[in-house]
Order: sequence, then structure tokens, then C-alpha cells
Amino acid sequence: MQRPPQEDFSLKETNPHLGGGKVTGDKLTSTYDLVEQMQYLYVRVVKAKDLPGKDVTGSCDPYVEVRLGNYKGTTRHFEKKSNPEWNQVFAFSKDRLQASVLEVTVKDKDFVKDDFIGRVMFDLNEIPKRVPPDSPLAPQWYRLEDRKNDKVRGELMLAVWMGTQADEAFPEAWHSDAATVSGSDALSNIRSKVYLSPKLWYLRVNVIEAQDLLPSDRTRFPEVYVKAILGNQALRTRVSMSKSINPMWNEDLMFVAAEPFEEPLILSVEDRVAPNKDEVLGRCAIPLQYMDRRLDHRPVNTRWFNLEKHVMIDGEKKKEVKFASRIHMRVCLEGGYHVLDESTHYSSDLRPTAKQLWKSSIGVLELGILNAHGLSPMKTKDGRATTDAYCVAKYGQKWVRTRTIIDSFAPKWNEQYTWEVFDPCTVVTIGVFDNCHLQGGDKGGGGRDSKIGKVRIRLSTLETDRVYTHSYPLLVLHPSGVKKMGEIHLAVRFTCSSLLNMMHMYSQPLLPKMHYIHPLTVSQLDSLRHQATQIVSMRLSRAEPPLRKEIVEYMLDVGSHMWSMRRSKANFFRIMGVLSGLIAVGKWFDQICNWKNPITTVLIHILFLILVLYPELILPTIFLYLFLIGVWYYRWRPRHPPHMDTRLSCADNAHPDELDEEFDTFPTSRPADIVRMRYDRLRSIAGRIQTVVGDLATQGERLQSLLSWRDPRATALFVIFCLIAAIVLYVTPFQVVALLTGFYVLRHPRFRYKLPSVPLNFFRRLPARTDCML
Repeated sequence: MQRPPQEDFSLKETNPHLGGGKVTGDKLTSTYDLVEQMQYLYVRVVKAKDLPGKDVTGSCDPYVEVRLGNYKGTTRHFEKKSNPEWNQVFAFSKDRLQASVLEVTVKDKDFVKDDFIGRVMFDLNEIPKRVPPDSPLAPQWYRLEDRKNDKVRGELMLAVWMGTQADEAFPEAWHSDAATVSGSDALSNIRSKVYLSPKLWYLRVNVIEAQDLLPSDRTRFPEVYVKAILGNQALRTRVSMSKSINPMWNEDLMFVAAEPFEEPLILSVEDRVAPNKDEVLGRCAIPLQYMDRRLDHRPVNTRWFNLEKHVMIDGEKKKEVKFASRIHMRVCLEGGYHVLDESTHYSSDLRPTAKQLWKSSIGVLELGILNAHGLSPMKTKDGRATTDAYCVAKYGQKWVRTRTIIDSFAPKWNEQYTWEVFDPCTVVTIGVFDNCHLQGGDKGGGGRDSKIGKVRIRLSTLETDRVYTHSYPLLVLHPSGVKKMGEIHLAVRFTCSSLLNMMHMYSQPLLPKMHYIHPLTVSQLDSLRHQATQIVSMRLSRAEPPLRKEIVEYMLDVGSHMWSMRRSKANFFRIMGVLSGLIAVGKWFDQICNWKNPITTVLIHILFLILVLYPELILPTIFLYLFLIGVWYYRWRPRHPPHMDTRLSCADNAHPDELDEEFDTFPTSRPADIVRMRYDRLRSIAGRIQTVVGDLATQGERLQSLLSWRDPRATALFVIFCLIAAIVLYVTPFQVVALLTGFYVLRHPRFRYKLPSVPLNFFRRLPARTDCML
């Protein structure tokens, strides 16, 4: 496989003209200073009055057409109304203006040909400029004119001004860039929007006991368990050990619940009558709105809930309330935990659910999404390749989506967004997607928005108050290998309100304290995270326009925990990279001991002599050395934010079969012989890992067996050696012992044996628990 050139995947620093250059002195620079200014001509069509009837019936079905050169926008039309109200905004990009006159025409909708009612003309040179935070321009009444510029009956209320993308009208406007898009559904799909993740809670259901159950078969001991369902989550307790009609469990079940609480918690007590047959002994539904919410680990009050039983009477389900069984439970919403809904490595928020426990914010993150270039064609439309790109950025609970730029491989968004920051050790994620829902009426989600790539930026790697303007490569791993899909140009600034508060954050635990006082198990966290991502993607896909499931899952790294050969290799090389420093120190020390460079060895002897004669200097010397290394490295400190590294990810030279395995479904959909080959390969690699882990365990067990008398002779020798060493060290000054040991270790190669040393031989002979392994 041909390896793409490495420099292609690099991060590039840029110098864009942000905020209109900040020389103009306009007020825009205070709010939109991280993006390039884009000029737009705005036309707000408010309403009309006294329109003449054009039909045979004397009525009129009016709509307005706003035309500027080749671009034309139309309002919706009203049936038989001479005083219609539209209140629609049109925006024409100044870059694409080819005319000097704006024409606003009122027409009457007709079956054959729409009738002309009147028009208003504007000279572009006469149009006023408006810069936020100025108040919006007040609309005015204009008399309609005919084609000969004579006044006719009817008036139109309009506001026309020149502005930028900072204008309040910008998000709701019909854009001339999107002239090819028709239908209100499709238009809403291309507008910029801000979304909020639903507020997530952990729901703890402590099932204690049940009372007075009525099994249908009284002759056998009931085998009872409790099944709990919340939405699409279902959990069950173990079968109660007390096989009676008053069973006990005292077991915790954990769920993820999202506000607003739409579904109740449904509990059913079931009896296992036969291996595959369960009988429902009672059921109850608990609405979550009224449940206790706790912020710490203090127990909440327990409650008894009545169980209802449904019986069939004349083919209909009826509630049976002659005699109620009860269930005893403690149900509460946990506000002290942070509900993990994204990969723990890339968390953008670490606050607990309950607002009362939030600390104050430490700063502000500002993100300017400028533009992209070199985007790959993502689909074919009318026989030609095209891309309709938009960006999604996520930090904390706030998701933002830019508008879609139609049919462009170099889209310019120039939109700016702001987030509050509560912890610097968090990550903002920006993804670029291709919009496949521009034809309207595609409510069923037949098309899926394709991913073009994403960028992650960890806030703690940024200097405060510095504007980072970089072009990030958009890299996506395909079954054919890693592919660069283009570059995205971002401006990022992290502003800190109090340096002291931020420094204090570094001393705080990463997660809320409930995670440490009452920790959840790893498997619990895994399944709860899966449920949380499902809930977030379901809720956001119900917004209008929807933020679709595939987008949310890609942004939340849903599949990142799946095993892959490539990731395993990458993590192995990362471990080796960490250990390489220790190995390098070991090699350096070995070279000193072997007098490879006599001058260095002599200097080490002198340093060693000083430290032995003045042992109080040992710790200060170590810290001074670390300080000097830190200062020395300051010259080479990273000046760019970190970005995706294809070499570190082992993506640039991954074997095609390994990539095919990574993209395979779970469970696998490949033929048996390929699965067999992969299984054998996995076994061989797992065998090597098993050996390394086993070797590490063996060394640890040998250390333990020094004093365990597992090998009585070895332990006796070690104990006697410890006694003699204690006496010798007690009698001899420490400096003498240290000097002799040091000079022995640093002795010249001619005084060395090729064979391993006595302590090493002794250690290798010690027993480990490998003998007990089957």
C-alpha cells in the first residue's frame, strides 16, 4: 500500500484577517473578533396592505419575490388576503453580488402565470449599514410602483440594510447561497442552531423485599426475582435466596434517566415456574418526577409500593385489587455523580448532575469556525460530485451546528460560539459532516449525513488569552486506510477569569466526590455510558432540525472501546515509548559502568563522592537537576495545539486485513475461513501479551517469596544476610558503605566477570506461583 506523504497530515499555522482587522474600531470586534467579517445585504419583508384584487373574483393570493441579479428568494403565499403578514428575512452575500439594484416585487399566485401587482426598487449604494449591538433597523412603508415607475395601489413594509454575520437576523434568514434548496423542511436543515444535551441523572433502585406474594402454584417454593424497565433499559435482580412468599434481595439496580422524565419506572415481580417460563406476580409503575433526589451518600427513606396483578376476564386484561402484594424499595435520583456520556479520555464536562454542587466557572472558551478547504466530494448530485458541508462543535451540554454551505469544497462559515469553562482538563470536539437531507421530505432519515472528519482540542494544552489560528487536517480511517478529507480552519481562544482558581482546579479530583466515596463498578459504568449515549442521541435527533444519531455517536466516540489490532499495536508502542526513557537511562548507566567514555565516568565518580560525603545534598541535587531539565525544555515547548497523529495511531501503515477487521460488524459478518485466520492471529498476539504479563507477575511473586519461607533455604539465607547486613551497617559509617558499593558498581570492565552477579542469581532461583498454574 502506497504511504501518503507525512507532511500532508500536519497542522498549519495561519494568519487570517479576524474581526475586520480590529482597525476599523467598529463594535463588531468585541463580539465577533475570532472570525472574518462577511458582508450581507439583508431584506426583511414584513407585511403589505391595500393590495388590489387581480383574479376574476376580485381577490388576491399575494407573495413577495426578492431579486438581486441572478438570485431570487420568495416568501410563502396567502390565499385570498389583501393585508398579508410574512415577516421573512432574506440575506444576499456581498461576495456574490452582481447587480447594483435590488428589486422587491409583490405578485399574485395564479395557476397559469403569476400576476404582477407592484414593486419597490433600491439602489445598493444608498442602503444603510448596521452593526450590532445597534438596535435593529425599523421597517418602513413603501408605495408600490408599476413597471413604468408610476405609483399603484398597495403598500409594502420593508427594512433593507447592509450587515455582517453578527446580525440577529442572520440565523433565521433565507440565504442566497442556498438558492437551490426548496421546501421549508430542507431550509430548516441548513440553518445554524444551538442544541442542549438533556440533563441526565443516575437512578438508583434499591430493591429490598416483597410481601404477601400470591404464586399460582402453592405447592412449590417460589423462585422470585424483580425486573425493572425504564425506557429501553431493562435490569433484573438475582433470584431471591429466601424461597418464600416474602422474599428478600437488598440489591441495587442503576439506570440513566433524562429530564424531562417521560417514562415511568416499571417494576414487575416474577416467579420462575419452569426454565423458560416466568409468571408475573405483580407489577407497578413509578413516575420519576416525584422521586427523592440526593446530593450525597446519605440514605433516603424507603417506601412500600402496592403491586397490581392483571387477570384475564372474558379475554380482556383487568386489574385485580382484591388483595395487594407489596414491594419495599428505596428509589432515588443521584445528583452527586457526573453521568458519563462521552469517552472518559475526551470528556468535555465533569460536573455533577445537581446544579447546587457546581463550582463557579473559571473562564470562557471562544471558538471561531472560519472555513474549510480541499474537502473531498461526498456524493453525486445531477451527475456531478458535490459536498454540502456543515460543522458541529460540542463542549459541555451545549452543541452547536453551523449552517450548511451548499455545493462547495471550500465552504466559509465564519461563525463564532462561546462556552463557559468549569475545568481546564476538558476537550472540545469539532466535527465536519456532509448534509444529505437537502431534498426535503426526508423525515424518515433515509439518508445518513456522512462524516468528513473531526478535531479535538484539550483546553489545558492552550495558553490563556492567546488566539490560536490553525488549519487542522480532517483525517478519517476508511477500510482502505487513513484518508485526508480536507482541512478545517479554526480560531480558538481560552480566556481565564482567575488564574488562582484555575491553578486550584489542578489540586481537585477529576470527577465529583461521589465517584470516589461510592464508586460504580467498571462494568456498571460501561453499560450506563452506553445507555446515556443512546438517550442523548435519541433526544437530539428529535430536535428541529434534528442532530442525527450518526452525528451524535461520532462526536461522542461511541465505538472507541471496540477491540482493533491497530489500536492494540498503537497502545503497545505508546507503552514502549514511555519505557524507552527508563531503558535509555539504564543503557547510559551501563556505559558509565563499562567506562565507554572515561571522562564522563570520572565526573560521575566525583559527583558520587560529593553526595556520599554530604548525604543531605542528595534530594536537593535531584530536584535541582529536574528543575534544570524543565527550564532547558522550555525552549522547545509546543506552540501548536495537539492534533491527530497518523503515525502514533498506527493508521498510516495498517495492514488492509486489519482495517477490514476493525470495520467488521459485531458480531462478525465475514466468512468462516477469514474469521478463523483472524482468530488464530489474535491467539498468537494474545499469547505474547500473556507471556509478558506472566513474566512481570513472576518477578513480583519472587520478591514476595523472599520472606514467605516458600523455599525455606532461600528465605533462611536471606534472613541471615539481613541480620549480618544490619550489624555491619550499624557498626560501619554509612558513607563508607555507600562509597564501597558505588565504587564496586562503577568498577572498570577489567575487574568484571561476564557471568551474572550473585544477588541476581539468588533472585532468579526464588520460587514463583507459576508452579501452581495448570
